Amino acid sequence: MSLSILLVICSGLAHAVWNLFTKSSKDKAAFLWCIFMPSTILLLPVLIGEMSLSAYSPAALGMLVCSAALQAFYAWLLSHTYRRGDLSQVYPVMRGTPTLLIPLVGACFLGERLTLWGWLGIALMLAGFAVMGKGGRNPSLPDRTAKHVAFSIWTHPVAMALGVGLTITCYTLVDKWNLQHMSPISLLEVTNIGFVLGLTPAVVRQGRQIKRFFTSGWSTILLGALLSPGSYLLFLFAIREAQVASLAPLREIGIVFGTVLGLAFLKESFPARRLAASSIVLSGILLIAFLGI
Repeated sequence: MSLSILLVICSGLAHAVWNLFTKSSKDKAAFLWCIFMPSTILLLPVLIGEMSLSAYSPAALGMLVCSAALQAFYAWLLSHTYRRGDLSQVYPVMRGTPTLLIPLVGACFLGERLTLWGWLGIALMLAGFAVMGKGGRNPSLPDRTAKHVAFSIWTHPVAMALGVGLTITCYTLVDKWNLQHMSPISLLEVTNIGFVLGLTPAVVRQGRQIKRFFTSGWSTILLGALLSPGSYLLFLFAIREAQVASLAPLREIGIVFGTVLGLAFLKESFPARRLAASSIVLSGILLIAFLGI
């Protein structure tokens, strides 16, 4: 169990670092596409070899397609979220939302019970999200019609980050099921393929600019290419040896890592508020994980 915990903490740090690189890049979609493409190409023979030696039921194949589709949507929404919000604002919300949603769904729809500590943890997370929603918002549109007001709400950085978190919740549960039928490395390739496909239309529109983008920032892209799949691969190995419910919350220590990185390296606004909010969200996660169910 101690090795699994170490893997999960390293996974959280690696994830926060490549998200820092993404936020600081000029073209979010192009950067994400570039850092995921190398591992996608390298791991393709592994996936083909494993699938050629194994028989998959239609249900298993359907779940793999579902995983890839969720990753495609995640990639697209992630690139747009970082265009609108600061790293220290949206990262804690994106990473904390899965821990908030799963116990809420269980309590409201599945007849599961939360302890008083669990409800306190949920309250802390909601309070942290509310604090994150203040500051760093895009200017309001001049025409304050109902349509424009609704558009402004749905494209608020925190609202978009909640959407990313919902997608993370879905693909984490799907991938836990997929690990019963596929190795972590091959499953990583499935998710990589989905991620790259979700960004390909935006990259195709860039045309020749992609070559200049890669040439000017190749060192950051190379490091990101190692950290981006590596962070999730570490997590997949960890949950293969232990229950996902006990380890997934620990990965969210990356919330504090991401906030500190955004404040320290990108000089983002509201440092005290966002550091406090990220700590509140992390406290809520830990309460739910260890005392809430």
